[in-house]
This record gives sequence, structure tokens and C-alpha cells, in this order.
Amino acid sequence: MRKALLALTAVAGMLFATAAPANAYEPVNIVHTERVQAGPYGLTVGFSTWPLKAMQSLDFTFIPDGGIEDKSGTLAMLGPGGAQRRAQPLVRHPRKREVWGLDVRSLPQPGDWTLRFTVNGPAGSGTGELRSLPVLDQPGPPMGVSWAISTLPLIGLVVLVVVAWRRTRSRLRGGELPAIG
Repeated sequence: MRKALLALTAVAGMLFATAAPANAYEPVNIVHTERVQAGPYGLTVGFSTWPLKAMQSLDFTFIPDGGIEDKSGTLAMLGPGGAQRRAQPLVRHPRKREVWGLDVRSLPQPGDWTLRFTVNGPAGSGTGELRSLPVLDQPGPPMGVSWAISTLPLIGLVVLVVVAWRRTRSRLRGGELPAIG
């Protein structure tokens, strides 16, 4: 008993000694930027991946010249064919608190997108657009094929459970007891 307790203590000590603190959030790496003029305000739009692809998660950052301290704004995203998503307020990025941004977002369909900004600040209000933002097709196989492939293990598990259940049930009907351990 003493040896088992000593071994358990040693394993726990090694586990805690070698465990490094985890980074809960990875930093936002901006790999491409575009400039937009929204009235009197210059705005730098940053993307964490480039080129953009449909259904691919990425971070957007929106950095007005002079910072965000005395400014507010809204963002409207217009998809291909003019379909508009609801305008939303520009808020601080959750992992890059000194700028506005969207965390882990994706654009649902390929085509040319438009981002429309309205910025309010000491110099008044201004509106600007980032037009013809190219979004490529979704990476990888089509969504239906991906779902079909991902359900194969579940189907295998169901088949395994049904076969095991039928074998166990037939043994119990015949008067046999299942083997224990």
C-alpha cells in the first residue's frame, strides 16, 4: 500500500512539474490588410487568412486612424447578389482589445462581398465601403460529402451494438448465461 501511494504521489508530482500554463487564446495574426475611407476617418481592415474562402473561420480587425477611444461605428456585410446581413455595432475584438473586430467568423458563400462601415467620432459621421472583396469557394469536399464521411464511425458503432445485442439476446434465450469477466 505504501509503495502504491508513493508511486501515485511521484506520478502526480511529475505531472504538475512538467505541465506548462496553457495559452487560452492564441494571438490574432493579421496577414492581409485593406484601407477604407469612411468620411473623415481612415480605417484599416485586417484579415487573419488570405485569400478568403467561404465557410472558413477567420478574424477580422477594424482599426480607425487615431484608435477607437472616442469613436463608435457599425458594420454591414453585403453578400453576392446584394443580400445584406444585419448591420452590427463595431465592438472590441475579444483577443485584441485595442481594436474593433470580429472573432472566428466565416462568410457563408463565395463571390464578391462588400463591407460597409459607418464611423462616428469627433469629426462627425462618415460612411465607407470595402467593395469587391473576393471570397473563393469553400475548401475541401462539399459539405454533404464531409458529413457523410464523418458519420461512418457512428454507423459502425451502431452496427457493433446491434450485433452484440443480438448475440447476447440469443444466448439468454437458449438458457446460457453470458460469460462474466
